[in-house]
Amino acid sequence: MPIKIPSDLPANEILEKENIFAITEKRALTQDIRPLKIAIVNLMPTKEVTETQILRLLANTPIQIEISLIRIESHFSKNTDTEYLKKFYIPSSELQNKKFDGMIITGAPVEQLEFEDVDYWNELCKIMDYAKKNVFSTLYVCWGAFAGLYHLYGVRKYPLPKKLFGIFMNQTLIKNDPLVRGFDDVFPIPQSRHATFRKEDIRTNKNLVVLAQSTEAGITLVKSKDNREIFMTGHLEYDTGTLASEYFRDIEKGLDIDLPKNYFPNNNPSIMPHSYWRSTAHLFYSNWLNYYVYQQTPFNFTE
Repeated sequence: MPIKIPSDLPANEILEKENIFAITEKRALTQDIRPLKIAIVNLMPTKEVTETQILRLLANTPIQIEISLIRIESHFSKNTDTEYLKKFYIPSSELQNKKFDGMIITGAPVEQLEFEDVDYWNELCKIMDYAKKNVFSTLYVCWGAFAGLYHLYGVRKYPLPKKLFGIFMNQTLIKNDPLVRGFDDVFPIPQSRHATFRKEDIRTNKNLVVLAQSTEAGITLVKSKDNREIFMTGHLEYDTGTLASEYFRDIEKGLDIDLPKNYFPNNNPSIMPHSYWRSTAHLFYSNWLNYYVYQQTPFNFTE
């Protein structure tokens, strides 16, 4: 079934060309079903790119999904036009009057700052507190995962000596958990981060469950015991060329950046890489929506 998005959202045209099943608001009104209501708190600077990446994965679901894009009000976005944000995004202050079946809080390029030094940290904390009561299941991605684990469970982040950058293989630790149902024994996750957390801080927390880990990337997938919060440290939503774009961007800035691991063929950045995490990404988001949102949320939860 389709995702419901504004017909003039730029992502709509891209998804149509890819034969991704999106539906306009007008057509959705003719279908007599209650859609899942999913909010996306998009903290990434390239908002249109991130919207498209996430919407592409959410479209592979068994039920109509109504998307709400949420914007931070205490931060000025240098990379996205203000009129665009006003047109397509709901200010976070309006969340208090709404409920959602699911929410996604994305990553952000601020992980080298202390949480309290991020200019919108207080506003994000309010969103996370709101989600505890008004969202049935929240998916925290990359920096969003670190922020959620810190604010909700007191798990601190620590700087890495060098950026964790590339595609890393992971192992499922609880193979019968619905979130990883159908996963291969080992599966890839793109990583692009400067921070980590200590395994013992996660494992000794009685309210958290570790679902997957990587020899090189550490713990990569965690959930709360009540299934209401999911923490993914990587970027399964990334397109084939996203890591390449980040690499060449940093090279142009003169930064000391290594080649992303396990990404470019023969470690040659002049050769276009191939995605080998796409099927994992689709399965992960489909499992989250199906088992943790659709099948668990009470029918009248958003009323």
